[in-house]
Amino acid sequence: MVVFGIDPGYAIIGWGAVSFRANTYKALGFGAVETQAHTDFNQRLEIIYDEIYSVLERCRPDALSIEKLYFTTNKTTAIKVAQARGVILLAAQKLRIPIYEYTPLQVKTAVTGYGKAKKPQVMEMTRRLLHLDEVPKPDDTADALAIAICHAQAAGSELRRILNDQTTRG
Repeated sequence: MVVFGIDPGYAIIGWGAVSFRANTYKALGFGAVETQAHTDFNQRLEIIYDEIYSVLERCRPDALSIEKLYFTTNKTTAIKVAQARGVILLAAQKLRIPIYEYTPLQVKTAVTGYGKAKKPQVMEMTRRLLHLDEVPKPDDTADALAIAICHAQAAGSELRRILNDQTTRG
């Protein structure tokens, strides 16, 4: 299974493609789409869409996993991130890639086993699980890889449940 993880934003959008086979993870590629602060916001959305669509088209993952939107105080930022998420989800939808959303708590739990893990712990475990020499930069890229790992674990868990159900019935 190939999972494409996205850490949504509008200035920096982290992405990472992860292969999960035989309980082993492998990073297939990762990076970030960056837009400049003084660029018209609609142009930024177009850049995000075009670049994410291009990477998805080359990668053709089995699933796209993305962090669920949440915000605490800055509603303006949340609205802009929501718009960026929209064009990212549109790119995946246009390519008929199934979309899955995860909360930060779900990602932390999947990667570290502890839902209150700190960012450096999640990044280090992501590095270890993917057998990378160093944590990918920018941080948004490492976050995207963690989100991909989260889906691989969740999908694997669902598959294990289905197989277990078949075994107990048969």
